[in-house]
Amino acid sequence: MKKKLLAAGLLAAASLATGNPANAAFVIGGENGWQLSTDGIVDVFATYASTSPLPSGTRSLSLLSLGGTESTYDQRFGVGVGLLPSVIAFNVKAPTTNGVDSNVRVGIYPNIQNKSSQRFDTSPNIDFREFFYTAKGAYGELLAGRALNLFQGKNILNDMTLLTSGTVPASALRGGTTLGHIGYGYLYTNFGPQIRYTTPDMGGVKVALEIAEPYKISADTAKTNSPRVEAEVSYAAKYGSTSVQSWVSGLYQTAPRKTTGTTTAAHWEIDQTTGLNTLVPASTTAIARAGKDNESIGASGGFGIGVSSVNLLASGYIGRGLGMVSAQDGDFLGSTSTDANGRERLAYGYLVQATFQATPSIKLGANYGQTRQDNNKGDSAVIVTNQESAVFMVAYNLNKFTQFVGEYIYAQNTWADHASQHSNQFALGTMFYW
Repeated sequence: MKKKLLAAGLLAAASLATGNPANAAFVIGGENGWQLSTDGIVDVFATYASTSPLPSGTRSLSLLSLGGTESTYDQRFGVGVGLLPSVIAFNVKAPTTNGVDSNVRVGIYPNIQNKSSQRFDTSPNIDFREFFYTAKGAYGELLAGRALNLFQGKNILNDMTLLTSGTVPASALRGGTTLGHIGYGYLYTNFGPQIRYTTPDMGGVKVALEIAEPYKISADTAKTNSPRVEAEVSYAAKYGSTSVQSWVSGLYQTAPRKTTGTTTAAHWEIDQTTGLNTLVPASTTAIARAGKDNESIGASGGFGIGVSSVNLLASGYIGRGLGMVSAQDGDFLGSTSTDANGRERLAYGYLVQATFQATPSIKLGANYGQTRQDNNKGDSAVIVTNQESAVFMVAYNLNKFTQFVGEYIYAQNTWADHASQHSNQFALGTMFYW
């Protein structure tokens, strides 16, 4: 129970966990009704990945790819954080006024590993993912600040690898987190500035609406002049020893494309055929669908049921202009939200999961997920069209605040030409909660 409350708080499910100092390890209260509390986690994982060679030919390669571009097996070992970085968070609760509880949460998420192979490159890569306040009363809850977005938020919150490692990309060994099933079953919803309203609990049903900072939809997005709108309807209830939950969420945003491409000035280059220094005239890269709008639109959902010591979960998503790793790739992570013709690609994926509480201290779990995107007609790019991963986990709770985890992960990327790259991965880690 402690870990569930912590995960919800750490990942900005504000209406679930924040603003309740009783969930924190330390609470300091003043005579005037103000309270200060803290919660957090120390998260350390040793990971090893053996990845097959990158298939030959010119092909897109995500910055969060499985391995390098070596022509032989790529073997990597590292010690760092898991999917969730280490965290220290502070919560401030104001005196209840006119039936309204007001709270502030600040969450600081540092990595522990070096940012490069240089032993003195010790930048902690501190990330202020959470900085928001909530006001909750009979009318519902208002959230304002930087917090986890709604679209596919519950997809990641209900993944068993949220507090473990899951899929290990090459970047995780140099200053980054692992992936869990990000890009391998759901897209990363991200933390972002937002204003959100959530209704009161209506017999287990809650409705939330978020107006948020817009993102670039493609590398050719000219400007972000309209908000990103996200919404979620969720249900949670318990019937005796059986618990159920379900949710649907959505995202919509538009953004205009550039009208002119990048201009390259005239310059001298060595001709590779003649070896002569040759003047290359100025040129301008053409922009497909110049001035037209791109749109990101998506829907996601999930259903979970727990009966005694067994929990089952299925979640999925579908949409256009979303990308393969982070919702709305924009000009980041290979920019796969749109094709070279400026048209949005169709993206979809799913995750299925089962966990079993074998004893009060031991939990077993397995899940499998896929993230996919389709080639548009006339799309000649050799893009990654399928990323899939299976995770097998054993977790042992030494006590209420110390956990040890072992995982085996099999992951595979497949490109549009059906070439593939696979990886066998192992993770062993520990977490301390407060």
